[in-house]
Amino acid sequence: MTNHTAHVRSPSPRFSFHGWLGLGLIAVFWPLNWLLAGPRTHWGFFPLWLGYCLSVDAWVLYRCGTSLLTRARQKYVGLFLISAPAWWLFEVLNWRLQNWHYLGRDLFSDLEYMLLASFSFSTVIPAVFGTAELMASFDFVRRVRRGPVIRANRGLTTICFVLGLAMFALMLAWPLYFFPFAWLSAFFIIEPINIWLGHRSLTDWTRHGDWRPVVALWLGVLMCAFFWEMWNFFAYPKWIYQIPWVGFLHIFEMPLLGYGGYLPFAMELYALYHLIVGLTGHKDTDYVRLAPEVS
Repeated sequence: MTNHTAHVRSPSPRFSFHGWLGLGLIAVFWPLNWLLAGPRTHWGFFPLWLGYCLSVDAWVLYRCGTSLLTRARQKYVGLFLISAPAWWLFEVLNWRLQNWHYLGRDLFSDLEYMLLASFSFSTVIPAVFGTAELMASFDFVRRVRRGPVIRANRGLTTICFVLGLAMFALMLAWPLYFFPFAWLSAFFIIEPINIWLGHRSLTDWTRHGDWRPVVALWLGVLMCAFFWEMWNFFAYPKWIYQIPWVGFLHIFEMPLLGYGGYLPFAMELYALYHLIVGLTGHKDTDYVRLAPEVS
C-alpha cells in the first residue's frame, strides 16, 4: 500500500502572479475572439485557453498550496506537448465519424491548419487535469463515499482490452450506429495496457473503492466543456456538430446528450497521459493529484 502526499492548504494563501497573468489573458482574448470581425480564433484560441489553464492552476495553488505548475514546471510544459498528439487521435477518428466540422477550415492550407490546430489542441490536457485538481480540492468531492471495488486482475483487464478492440472495430465499421465508442474504446484499450506495464491507472484507487479521482475528472472535464462550448459559440473559425440521433436540446453548439461523451474522454486523457509518460520511463505516480490521499 502506497501513501501519497495529501493536498495541504497554504498557511497564508494568496493568488499567484501566474494566476493574474491568466486572468489578464482571458480578459483580453475572450472579447477579441467574440467581437472582432473576420477570422480571429486561429490565433486567439491558444492564449485564451492558456489564460484558463494558468488561472485554474493558480486557484488550485491558492486552495491547496501546491499545483501542477508549481510542483514541476517541466512536467507542466510536458502536458501541453502530450496534449496535441492526444487530441489528434480523436481528430483522426473523426475523419471516419464526421461528428464535428470546422467552419473556416478552408481559409488555411493543410500545413497552416495542422500547426495552428496543434497549438490549440495543446491546451486540452492542462485544462482538464488542472480543473480536475481544482474539483478534487473541494470538500464535496473529498467526502464522496466509497463505491464499487474494481481490481485490476488479469481476467478483467483482458476482458476490457478485448471489449475495447471490439468497440473500436464496430465504430470503424458502422460509425452511424457506434460513434459513441470513440469516447469509450480508447480507455478500454489503454487502461489495461497501463495496468500490465505497471503505469498509473484509475484502478490504483478503485481497487479500494475510492472513486474520488474519477469524480474529479468528470467534474473537471464538464467545467472545461462548458467553457469550450461557450467560447466556441461566437468564435470564428469554430466547430459545429453533426451527431446522429441526438441532435436536439443544444447547449451552445453541442447537443445536451453529447456532453456525456466528455466523461469517458477525461478518463481516456488520463490513460493516454500515463501511457506516454510511462513509456518514456517516467511513471509520474504522484504528479496529477486527484484525491487528498491515495491508498
